[in-house]
Amino acid sequence: MAYRKTPAEMRRLEAAREHLVVCATDVVAEVGWAQASVTAVADAAGIASGSVYQHFSSKSALAVEVFRRAAQREVEVLGEVLESDGDPADRLRRGVEVFARRALENHGLAYALLAAPAEPAVGAERLAFRRRYRALFASVIDEGVAADRFPGQDAEITAAALTGAIGEVLVYPLSTSAAQDADLLVAELTAVALRCAGAAP
Repeated sequence: MAYRKTPAEMRRLEAAREHLVVCATDVVAEVGWAQASVTAVADAAGIASGSVYQHFSSKSALAVEVFRRAAQREVEVLGEVLESDGDPADRLRRGVEVFARRALENHGLAYALLAAPAEPAVGAERLAFRRRYRALFASVIDEGVAADRFPGQDAEITAAALTGAIGEVLVYPLSTSAAQDADLLVAELTAVALRCAGAAP
C-alpha cells in the first residue's frame, strides 16, 4: 500500500514551502533573478540546497512561483483601485499613483517584476501579467468613455500604451540608486496617464 502523508506532515510541508517562497522573494528583491541561485535561497531559508527540490522541481519553477505571487498582489491592489466606485478619471489617476508608489517603495522587487533579466519561464509570466494590467486599464477607460470623461477610443490600445509607458517610466528609477524625487515622478506619470486616456485638464 502506498504511503500517504498525514495531515500534520502536509501542514509542515506547506509551511516549509511558504517559508521558502518568502525567502526566495526577499533574495530576488535584493540581488535579482540571475543571482538568486538555489544555494542563495536555501541559505536565506536556513535549509540545505537539496531541500529546495523537495518543494520545487527546479530553480525555474521556484522563480515562477515567486513571480506569480508577487505580481498577483500588485494586480489585486491595482484592481481594488480601478474597480472601485467613483469617477473613472480619478480612479485611473489613483491607480497609476498607487502602482508607482508601491514600486518605488520596494524598488528591488518591482524592478525584478517589471524588467530585470530573467529566464524564459519568468519572461512568459511577465507577459501574461502585463495582459492582466492592460485589461484593468481598458475596463476603467471604457467606463470613462461611456461617462463622457474620456473621448471615444479603442480602450485596449490605450490600455496597452499605458501599461508599456508606466513600466518604461519606472524602469530607470527602479534600476538605479540615484536619488529620485518620487512625488514629482508620480505626479508626472499620473499626468501622462490622464493625457493618454484623453481626460480634460
